Amino acid sequence: MRWFIYVVFFVLFLGVTFFGLGPVMFADGSNQERFIAFLIVLLIYVILTILLICMIKKSIRH
Repeated sequence: MRWFIYVVFFVLFLGVTFFGLGPVMFADGSNQERFIAFLIVLLIYVILTILLICMIKKSIRH
């Protein structure tokens, strides 16, 4: 069960990296627009990391 959690979160992190950081680095908009996009991507990374930690702790208890 734990390997399934790792695979799912690996795919999620890969998707956020590809679709999130790409537009931040290669956007045609202003620096403010890039910074806002970067903060949103960073927030998604934090949320995913917290969810991963919670899921791992939950799977260890059972």
